[in-house]
Amino acid sequence: MSIIEQAQEKFSLLDKIPLGAFVLQSDYIVLFWNCCLEEWTKISKNKILGTSIYEYFPHLNQSRYSSRLSQIFQGGPPTIFSSQLHKYVIPVPLFQNKYRIQHTTVTAVPALDEDGFYALFSIEDLTDLTFRVHEYKNLRDQALAIAQERQHAKEVAEKANSIKDEFLAIVSHELRSPLNPILGWAKLLKNRSLNEATTLRAIETIERNATLQAQLIEDLLDISRILQGKLALNLETVNLALIIEAALETVQLAAEAKLIQINLHLDTRVGQVKGDKNRLQQIVWNLLSNAIKFTPSGGEISVDLIEIDSQVQLKITDTGKGISPEFLPYVFEYFRQADSSTTRSFGGLGLGLAIVRQLVELHGGTVRAQSPGEGQGATFTVCVPVLQQNLELERENSNLSDSYPFCMLYAPLKGIEVLVVDDDIDTREFLCFLLEQQGASVNIAASANEALAAIAQSKPDILLSDLGMPEVDGYTLIKKLRAMPASEGGQIPAIALTAYAAETTQKQVFTAGFQMHIAKPADPSKLVTAIATLMKI
Repeated sequence: MSIIEQAQEKFSLLDKIPLGAFVLQSDYIVLFWNCCLEEWTKISKNKILGTSIYEYFPHLNQSRYSSRLSQIFQGGPPTIFSSQLHKYVIPVPLFQNKYRIQHTTVTAVPALDEDGFYALFSIEDLTDLTFRVHEYKNLRDQALAIAQERQHAKEVAEKANSIKDEFLAIVSHELRSPLNPILGWAKLLKNRSLNEATTLRAIETIERNATLQAQLIEDLLDISRILQGKLALNLETVNLALIIEAALETVQLAAEAKLIQINLHLDTRVGQVKGDKNRLQQIVWNLLSNAIKFTPSGGEISVDLIEIDSQVQLKITDTGKGISPEFLPYVFEYFRQADSSTTRSFGGLGLGLAIVRQLVELHGGTVRAQSPGEGQGATFTVCVPVLQQNLELERENSNLSDSYPFCMLYAPLKGIEVLVVDDDIDTREFLCFLLEQQGASVNIAASANEALAAIAQSKPDILLSDLGMPEVDGYTLIKKLRAMPASEGGQIPAIALTAYAAETTQKQVFTAGFQMHIAKPADPSKLVTAIATLMKI
């Protein structure tokens, strides 16, 4: 849209007033010419817009008049939409004798917006002046207010885009960083020139960085589910004290590495809550990880659990970096980090606290952050409703999707025939090697059609299939298999492997005909345990 078209939209209200109104750019080009001026001067918009005012009113170029016009732009507002309007009533005879209106008062209001510096001129017929001026002022103020709102909206949009650009840059950095040691050590291992100690160090480094990258991807998936409203909770009665202890076990090594003392103050009389135990543990884990990350070596973290007014309150206080007063209101927002520069001291995507807030609110609770300032630590407080019933803690056996208690013995899959279906050659080779190491006999297929052909030749004991494959995906494969008679392999147990870790995936795979679903990257012990469980070993 050209600047003239924008001006027509911006000042369209001025076409409704019984006063002459036009807008000049700082180079005296006409940007707007209202209907009233068209009637008075018989000069149409189509002719005068985009031309110099001097072309139609050459007498204004005389020094005694041009100096008065230039004064408007020279004394204009120094900032965008100054709160104090600069108004000039100038004794310039705009109209010559050939026009009907000759005795006028010309008022000019300079302004600055995203399109540049301009001045809004109004020409008032002295007849019935009081009414005309009042109506014009109202409409003029409306036009300027609309222009100001648009400028503000543009600034907000630009700020949001800037934040997202910074976030994408951080995502790129954080996802690429673990790849450097993974690829570097992998190439060194490939050369087989490392001694046993260095080889072990290389493997540990690769595993640590791969785990970090998997967690980053999981955070991105959680944010995606939250933004789409697809994050589902599996509600049950849980004891928060046990949740906190489980989360603490996960972060204990990281705390010990920095010599950070974690002090637990858990009131055993605290009531139970209704919630998703995995998501509640994720809340506690994120808050503890955040505290450990920003607490210097030798610091302390306190974890307090109490019950106040039918609310279970979890408070995590650290002696770490703290939060500045300027950033504190934004600490739980998406795509925001206190330091997003390339020299920032702490890694991560900065999504943990945004995920915490959403998960807490899904449980009907609240979370808040407090900090005296930078270098003075921070406190995060989570409150969730306590159950009214006095129920005893239900210790349910964890199902297979949550934990895998199976103890891997020597060759636990001995005698089992497994068909592995995956279009990725590296994944096929890894799964084949892993399962053969556990005693299984493995056949591989690169597509669903190859898998069906293999089953027609020899029925395996169990099928392990990827879901996302070209042409024919895993869903179609299992549906075709389940349509077959049992004698032709229609009842073969099947496990789905997929990198699509959406909340709805598990329901979809069960509906399609799989017995189990494991998200990639699959933990080897979990995969072997899943196969052993299905085969009832």
